[in-house]
This record gives sequence, structure tokens and C-alpha cells, in this order.
Amino acid sequence: MQLEELVIKFQEKDEKAFETLYNMYSQSLHGVIYNIVRDNAIAEEVMQDVFIKAWNNSSSYSAKKGRFFTWILNISRNAAIDKTRSKSFKSKKKNLDAEFFVDILETNENLNQKTNAIGIKKFVGKLAKKCKDVIELLYFKGYTQKEASEKLEMPIGTIKTRNRNCINELRNILQVK
Repeated sequence: MQLEELVIKFQEKDEKAFETLYNMYSQSLHGVIYNIVRDNAIAEEVMQDVFIKAWNNSSSYSAKKGRFFTWILNISRNAAIDKTRSKSFKSKKKNLDAEFFVDILETNENLNQKTNAIGIKKFVGKLAKKCKDVIELLYFKGYTQKEASEKLEMPIGTIKTRNRNCINELRNILQVK
């Protein structure tokens, strides 16, 4: 079954389509979520919530606006960031040792295996350092644009422009429109 047909069936609440899409994307989404929440059990929980949310809001997906994977990836990233900002997550992490707070992605070489399940490591590695820095903070570490602006000591407008330009550059490398 073609991806377009699969997505249409998913939107029509076909459970087999749900299962197929889950099997296709769960490992990749788990990797992205894990890099933000840094806890396997929480990443698994968030991923389950993401698929339920996608199922319940499948009518909001439009192929004209972008690829299905991009749509569900954005839901995953946002859900993981929301989880890290929740009161329960913050209170659970209060008593962690310093290892939790060490930067996990100093370079793209440190992407964990599950994040690379989406095959992005080699493509991010082809980008200029300024692009790698912005993409790693925004997409792999879960920083907001404002937080990335502070971390990189750049105006937020520069972060937004760089993010847009770097994503376009990544799209060109991947030959995706």
C-alpha cells in the first residue's frame, strides 16, 4: 500500500493503517522524543500519546501542507517539549545528578542510535556549523527559539532566519520539496 493510501485509511480510522504507520515511525519518533526527555519510559509514554493524538486529530493533516512524517514528527517534538515543561517532569528531575544536565549533543557525532533511525545524522553532518548548532538545539535538544537565542548569544530573529534557511538547505540535500 502506498503511503498516501495508508494515510487516507489512517484518517478514515482504519486500525490496520494505524498499526502500519506505528510500525513505520515509532522507532524514529521515540529517538527524537528520547533526546528531549532523556528518559526511556517517559519517551515511550509520550510516543504512545503522540500516536493517539495523531489518530484523534488525523483530519487536521493535509498532504498539501507537507509530508505525514513531518506532521507527526512535529507533534512528537512538541509533546516531548510540553512534557519537559510539565510540573510532574520537573519535580521528578529535581534530584538528579549532574550527568542529566550535561550537553548530550556537542556535535552531530553524538546523536544516539535511535535518533539516527530517521537517518538524519549523515545529512545534518553535511550542513555548515552554524546550521548544525541551530538544528541540534531546536530539534534534538528541544530548545525553544528563545532559549537557542540565549544559548548561542544571537538575536531571536537570526535564530528564526537561520532555522528556516538551514531546514531549506537540509531539504535540498535530501531533495525534498
